[in-house]
Amino acid sequence: MKTIIFTGGGSAGHVTPNLALIPHFQKSGWKVCYIGSHNGIEKTIIEKEGIPYYGIASGKLRRYFDLKNIKDPFLVMKGVMDAYFLIRKLKPDVIFSKGGFVSVPVVIGAWLNRVPVFLHESDMTPGLANKIALRFASKIFVTFEEAKKHLPKEKTVFTGSPVREEVLQGSRNKGLQFLRFTASKPVITVMGGSLGARRINEAVRGALPNLLQTYQIVHLCGKGNMDETLENTPGYKQFEYVHDELPDILAATDIVISRAGSNAIFEFLTLQKPMLLIPLPKSSSRGDQILNGQSFEKQGYGRMLFEEDITETLLIEHVEELYKNRLQYKRSMQQYSGQEALQTIIDYVTKA
Repeated sequence: MKTIIFTGGGSAGHVTPNLALIPHFQKSGWKVCYIGSHNGIEKTIIEKEGIPYYGIASGKLRRYFDLKNIKDPFLVMKGVMDAYFLIRKLKPDVIFSKGGFVSVPVVIGAWLNRVPVFLHESDMTPGLANKIALRFASKIFVTFEEAKKHLPKEKTVFTGSPVREEVLQGSRNKGLQFLRFTASKPVITVMGGSLGARRINEAVRGALPNLLQTYQIVHLCGKGNMDETLENTPGYKQFEYVHDELPDILAATDIVISRAGSNAIFEFLTLQKPMLLIPLPKSSSRGDQILNGQSFEKQGYGRMLFEEDITETLLIEHVEELYKNRLQYKRSMQQYSGQEALQTIIDYVTKA
């Protein structure tokens, strides 16, 4: 029996593509294990899936001054040793890394054990963790064609983003029933990310009197961001987050308002949902979501609106344009297949 170790963590975005791949290796008879940090979000997600999980020491390498920069390099070194001995014990045939700082010790530990490493980079430009890890990798899979120019040509393969099968299996009728929405009015799904987005939430709620004349709205507003005064508003449903019901909600959705994280927007692309993307601003990110949004807008998958430009009027205008031209956006999306991305990655890894 062949063994594959997955790694990646620090955020849900560093775990989701792994969750798309893992069931395929399990069905093919591979033994699947996961290495992450002792207390990261990846631990909670992976253990819930019943996958054997191993925690190692993990430190963050920062580009800015922080007193933790004194301690964290030692944690990274300990993580490398943890990973080295763990990999030596588990004897995997291959390592698949989605990135995040916990992945760096695992990738180095694999290289020291002479185990082939495959990386996946979701964004247009590699994050610091993958910049360090790529020198130890056999292949680097990229989500965006444009990313190839930032990486070694001989190692880089454009695949797109692997999409979880369960996301593709939603039911429109079940989604409408869960939301108690009618089939006669279009549905907008608003997703502000796991922590929500204050300005997006405020703009959407401010525009409700206008938008609800034409649309029904499901608002995933993030933990602690519910507005109790809107609980009984007809045609409007708000949740901090949803999990099991998300595929059905997306199946019932006509257009999406969302951040521009690559995993989420490639799921919308695979489902052919026209999107209004409001990326994280550079003041709170390295600008990767802005590049993602610009790429999608250029390819005709949706529109982009900068957070600092949001007004209720502008939000309404963008939504109306998006819905009016939804068939044109859907036609542009028909060329992309998330299943092809999945299969391409699986083929490369199984041949290692």
